[in-house]
Amino acid sequence: MPKVTIDNIEIEVPEGTTILQAARMIGGDVVPPAMCYYSNLKTSGGYCRTCIVKVSQASAKDPRPMPKPVASCRTFVQDGMVVQNTTSPELLEARKGVVEFLLINHPLDCPICDQAGECDLQNLAYEHGAAKTRYDFERRTFEKIDIGNKIKLHMTRCILCYRCVKVADQLTDGRVHGVMNRGDVSEISTYIQNAVENDFSGNMIDVCPVGALTDNTFRFKSRVWFTNPLDAHRACTKCTGKVVLWTKGNEVLRVSARKDKYAEVEEWICNDCRFEHKNMEDWNVEGARKTAHDSVISQNHYENIDLQKLKLEINRQIKHQGGKKIKEVYTQAQIENKK
Repeated sequence: MPKVTIDNIEIEVPEGTTILQAARMIGGDVVPPAMCYYSNLKTSGGYCRTCIVKVSQASAKDPRPMPKPVASCRTFVQDGMVVQNTTSPELLEARKGVVEFLLINHPLDCPICDQAGECDLQNLAYEHGAAKTRYDFERRTFEKIDIGNKIKLHMTRCILCYRCVKVADQLTDGRVHGVMNRGDVSEISTYIQNAVENDFSGNMIDVCPVGALTDNTFRFKSRVWFTNPLDAHRACTKCTGKVVLWTKGNEVLRVSARKDKYAEVEEWICNDCRFEHKNMEDWNVEGARKTAHDSVISQNHYENIDLQKLKLEINRQIKHQGGKKIKEVYTQAQIENKK
């Protein structure tokens, strides 16, 4: 099996493994971000370029570096390959440029976007984005439309990751939407205003990394950090029935599929589970959904947190804001850890 070194960490992987998959086997900070790749969707990846890495040695047989950054989701590992992700300042600068391109047309509407708090682009912009844009031209805009009675399409936010198209191709019967036109006029749309009404169409909402596709039954009801996510299941003849209930008290505000640490759906769910069962009595609740401590959904839980890493992150935020004072959560974290 080929061996690859990523950020000075060597790992042996099966033949046919991509650099991104190898990085995920290692885990931690060496994993490149990915906005379009989705392990459960065939032929996904290669569109957004956020997962680019620097290959400083192509293989043991050919030690020459690759001349430019490559998409790690589409580049296969070779024996003796040496890859740089976080250890290459040039690569991080290139990724910053990619993020700038993604944000050229994206509206600054996080305060009113239902995806806020669980948005991959929001996280990516926080890590690699610039404080100001250099783009002086008029941004393209679209009217919000309903594609089906349960899904709202806000094309202005779309980054053309193609995930929703892949879901419709591979999970549903008779795809009726796709990418229309080319270049800077490309857009996600339905064919001759057809409605998206397949039993599994709601999964397009879960795979969307930004707020372009949102749940009409949840829009503007609550922010995710005000909700309590619970793992639950029910007997369903169409899917596994394993979901996450986003609750406030005894009210179920939203039902979504369960996702792994890379925000990818573990098992697809049907529209009946997603939209038609909004009562607690419909579900067998398994318990609280475990969320990462760095997620806004964790609602100020500081269990097992790395205090030194948190302190460095707070200092980075203060520096980024030009010395502007922000809320001191480090002290609170110390108090919580001593309990």
